[in-house]
Amino acid sequence: MTYGNDPGNPGGYPPPGGNYPPGGGYPPPPPGGNYPPGGGYPPPPPGGNYPPGGGYPPPPPGGGYGYGPPGGYAVPQYAHWGLRFGAWFIDSVIVGIPSGILYFIGVSMLASSFEVDPETGTVTTTGGSGAGLLFYGLGALVALAITLWLRYLEGTTGQTLGKRAVGIKTIKEETGEFLGFGMAFARALLHIVDALPGCIPIGYLWPIWDEKKQTFADKIVSSIVVRA
Repeated sequence: MTYGNDPGNPGGYPPPGGNYPPGGGYPPPPPGGNYPPGGGYPPPPPGGNYPPGGGYPPPPPGGGYGYGPPGGYAVPQYAHWGLRFGAWFIDSVIVGIPSGILYFIGVSMLASSFEVDPETGTVTTTGGSGAGLLFYGLGALVALAITLWLRYLEGTTGQTLGKRAVGIKTIKEETGEFLGFGMAFARALLHIVDALPGCIPIGYLWPIWDEKKQTFADKIVSSIVVRA
């Protein structure tokens, strides 16, 4: 029967009760929902062991799919103590040379501006002490400016000039992002903690045996130093 040609059913709708005639509509599902081969979705195999080429395989032991920490990035190789020391040494030279020259000039001018009478022991000034103090203060300002610049580079690019030279960088442990200037500056200040236990700066030596090669300051701000 074709519904569109049925005088008693001009709208072409199926008969009441949903009993579709042979050859049209959808057949009722088989008992138990077991669809025949080639149609529908077969039930999953026992234990969820999907066959090769289909489905999602079970995760590897430990649940890892090639991701690192919770941030979802793969952690590069941690920088060992030798690389960290090399970067620190280069940065120290960059800060120390220009400021050291100014310090030397200032101290020399201060020393030459005073004379001691060998007989009376009286100290007199010959002038130039003001200029000596000026050079000494200028050296301190240069050292501070270069130090802040290096911290800015580390916070925004992960690398100071020394770290760039040896191929390492500082990042956040959880996300792998750069620290930002504020956190990089705080980390530099917190390096004082690395020398608190005594004359031996054990915090600076901690990366030698630490699993993540961190100093105490790194652990406080949750930073790591890795190969760039």
